[in-house]
Amino acid sequence: MKRLLGWLGRSQAAEVTEAQRARLDALPTPMAPDQRPLQEQRLVVLDLETTGLNTNRDHVLSIGAWVIEDGCIDLGTRYESTLQGDHKVSESILIHGLAPSTIAAGLEPAEALLDFLDFLADSPVIGYHAPFDQRMLARSLKSNLGYELRHRFFDLAEVAPMLCPQARIYKGGLDAWVDYFGLEVLARHSASADALVTAELALILLRKARQQDINSLAALDQQLGSWRRRQQAHSL
Repeated sequence: MKRLLGWLGRSQAAEVTEAQRARLDALPTPMAPDQRPLQEQRLVVLDLETTGLNTNRDHVLSIGAWVIEDGCIDLGTRYESTLQGDHKVSESILIHGLAPSTIAAGLEPAEALLDFLDFLADSPVIGYHAPFDQRMLARSLKSNLGYELRHRFFDLAEVAPMLCPQARIYKGGLDAWVDYFGLEVLARHSASADALVTAELALILLRKARQQDINSLAALDQQLGSWRRRQQAHSL
């Protein structure tokens, strides 16, 4: 009955085929932050390219993701796709280097999103300014598949200043941390390339977390909660 009610709720947002429904039902339950050592975690580093920055109106153009596992980036495992759409040419699309013909020839959105969910599995997600990607992805999943995103997201824009206050980068973008740590960047402004840079930053920060005796995602989650409360108190 519970599954039936869940699918009735999904059907109001999107029509899915029987094959798509079977794939959604086969997805694992997302993992909550637990006490396993950070080096034993499978983490998915995500970046989205979108038509703009309005999470209520704009659309996902492309998805790029890499896996961190066993304490390193798995360079043989990544997800990259362009979602099919009929979007007007905008400054955002030009920056991403996605021609209208490329977008028109992309994967059907529901299938691209299902492929990404298969890639994501039950893993927590890491991103830079992750709440934006989380909201955009959640809305796209809901509208195309009737799927409710429940994966835990960790935002490096919070993790980095918490672990490295000496950098005095409080509201900087990804480029500020790339410069601070001297990371070599070969390409930017595609979802896959930006996700890879984010993954390299994540490895540095996970190592710094362990050096500060933050040895699990549960501990990192707890520390972030305390750090947010301190930031809010200082802003009053």
